Amino acid sequence: MLLLLAGLAAPGVQGVRAGEAVTVCYNYGCLSEDEVLYSEAQMLAVGDLLGDAQSAVHERALLGVAIGWMLGWAGRQTPIAADRGGNMADDGVYGRMDCIDHATTTTRLLRLLERRGALHFHRVLAPVRRARLLIFEHHAAQVAELPPAGGADGTIGAEGADGGTASGAEEARYAVDSWFFDNGQPAVILPLDRWLAGDGPDIGVAYD
Repeated sequence: MLLLLAGLAAPGVQGVRAGEAVTVCYNYGCLSEDEVLYSEAQMLAVGDLLGDAQSAVHERALLGVAIGWMLGWAGRQTPIAADRGGNMADDGVYGRMDCIDHATTTTRLLRLLERRGALHFHRVLAPVRRARLLIFEHHAAQVAELPPAGGADGTIGAEGADGGTASGAEEARYAVDSWFFDNGQPAVILPLDRWLAGDGPDIGVAYD
């Protein structure tokens, strides 16, 4: 199923009215920033895609595709179309993005989707960082799976102050990492514990 979703092409939506503006980062460490205008037609297309989600698992699969679409559309207006997966294939290229650029930009995109009510099974958290030997760091956006609307005891699963739920259950968190593949490709979404342990697609390097 994920392979089929990864093969989905972004629809060729031509909106006249700009619906939303988001600032994207590039050239490593958010050295450069540009504003991207998403048409209302594009935002509706993303909303329709995510609206098909039947479960949290399904929404995560669709969300990876949606982030790919939005970064691809951003590449039509900014130099990030030149961004390639990892940090080596586009070394020195204007418009390249490192993990900080991706984590920052993807978090902004996720917050836009959240604000528009497009996320039904997740909430957006602050970006997350993993480190190895205190030298190699990697950053990604992060979401948490919302608790079921009604628990086994009939209570509503409200969020706790510590990021858990009022019932004390630990919420499942996921890294949303758009750094691994070329601009416009689906973002990788992994359970946070696996991502923190270094999991991710094998692109020849473990960390940037």
